[in-house]
Amino acid sequence: GFVCIVLATILFSLMEVTLKGVSAHFHPFQLNFTRFLIGGLVLLPFALRALRRRPPDAPKLDGAALAKIAGLGFVGVFVSMTFYQLSVMHTDASVVAILFSSNPLFVMLLAALLLGEAIHRHNVVALVLELLGIVVIVSPWNMQLDPYGVLFVMIAVLAFALYGVLGKKEGAKFGVFVTTCFGFLFGSVEMMLVALLTHVPAIAALLQQTPLQDYADIPFFSGYSLAILPAFLFVCIGVTGIGYVAYFMAMECTSAGAASLVFFFKPVLAPILALLLLQEAIPGNRIAGIVIILIASLI
Repeated sequence: GFVCIVLATILFSLMEVTLKGVSAHFHPFQLNFTRFLIGGLVLLPFALRALRRRPPDAPKLDGAALAKIAGLGFVGVFVSMTFYQLSVMHTDASVVAILFSSNPLFVMLLAALLLGEAIHRHNVVALVLELLGIVVIVSPWNMQLDPYGVLFVMIAVLAFALYGVLGKKEGAKFGVFVTTCFGFLFGSVEMMLVALLTHVPAIAALLQQTPLQDYADIPFFSGYSLAILPAFLFVCIGVTGIGYVAYFMAMECTSAGAASLVFFFKPVLAPILALLLLQEAIPGNRIAGIVIILIASLI
């Protein structure tokens, strides 16, 4: 279990760094649907094993359940990961990693609002500190970051938190491997269908007249080369596929609380990796924000 926690922490901490490295070669929409399609296929054997092990009286994975999981895929992959990829393109990988690691606390807040789950005094203190850490990192009084990058990552965080909260019921019925695997596959197919629509001449012409002109004729196969292939496969299979497998196996072998250590260490490890691999500086306000977010996570 703890080996899986270490592996998931390293792979998740490399996510923004590797995405930053390959994003220049691919359309952001193309990169997203490809990596989640491949990631979903990597998870598929584990999901099928989980389905085979279910007792006969367990809830059936019928059409209604699949429709709900497809909706989860839309929120968690289509919406959240589209804005996540855009944020990686617009701001430092370390900033995206740190801010996205605040996701568990937004899950707590949305669970209280939407599911009526109890929220305690220490939860409120943690949420206030989390928001303070975000403000310190963004430093609106001396803004050095691309505001669009910050906006995109916060939309991604909120959408992913919503995905987590809405997925709790389906996850309890079918298990996290099943809901995540099929959510990935449905979300990637939904993105591919939208990408196909952008090749319709009338829709492409309309998009070219708007600020979304880069989303006309979204490519499916451009950007691939032998030089970029190892990094691309690492993003799809390593980070997205094996990373999630390790995270969920850590949950199975230990507990959800122990597995959440991934999001405790990621804000520290990801900026260090971004410094080493991308030469991204870690200014003082970012270090202060990391410390505040770590305190919030500990609380």
